[in-house]
Amino acid sequence: MTLEIELLLAALALAAGGILKGATGAGAPVLAVPMLALIFDVRYAVAILVVPNLVTNFWQWWQYRDKIVSRDFVIRFAGGGALGALAGSFMLAWAPQEALLMGVGVVLIAYIAFRLVHATWTLPWNRALALSGPAGLLGGILQGASGLSAPVSITFLNSVGLERQQFIPTISVFFMMMSVMQIPALASLGILTGTILLHGALALAVLLAAMPLGNQLARRVKKETFDKIILGLLGLIAAKILVTPFF
Repeated sequence: MTLEIELLLAALALAAGGILKGATGAGAPVLAVPMLALIFDVRYAVAILVVPNLVTNFWQWWQYRDKIVSRDFVIRFAGGGALGALAGSFMLAWAPQEALLMGVGVVLIAYIAFRLVHATWTLPWNRALALSGPAGLLGGILQGASGLSAPVSITFLNSVGLERQQFIPTISVFFMMMSVMQIPALASLGILTGTILLHGALALAVLLAAMPLGNQLARRVKKETFDKIILGLLGLIAAKILVTPFF
């Protein structure tokens, strides 16, 4: 694969992530990380998105900051995520690359399966509040180690039944806090370098350019249709990741 093709595919991966984030308020890493991991590697895919995650989520939190339902819930959820992301960053640094890539594929399959089987699963508020810290911690570990917290974080928040305007600031604080922990951790581990920071700035530009398109799609395309398209695409990516080592 030539450098030009790699760059084009990377730009498409980031644009797809930006569209998803603009449409749903979250999920840019769900598309971007596995696609970038296939092109480059998991450590690069996670590191290049750390700063863009911080900036885009701060932007979305600021837009919807007055819609947060419960500060106690957000503090527990985001605090757990921050601690988990710190632990996951060390796993990212020390685990073998092949194991990391396979882990991304397994996490994607788990996410798709849960979404298909428990699409309408709901969680009572008092139980959701009690589980917010542990759920955030587990999601943070997945985010730090694989760049994908969605099987836990997004699924957990969907189960609470938050409206889109409530969901966005909650998940945005969660991702912001994880990024705040990941940046110094990955820098100290030698994963987040000056070059990757520069690449991250370029990635941020692509994400920001694509997010308005996602906003438009959210208004014109039924949520069920959009979800099916995303799950289908994730299924193809997961299959590619899981079969690649055998060919």
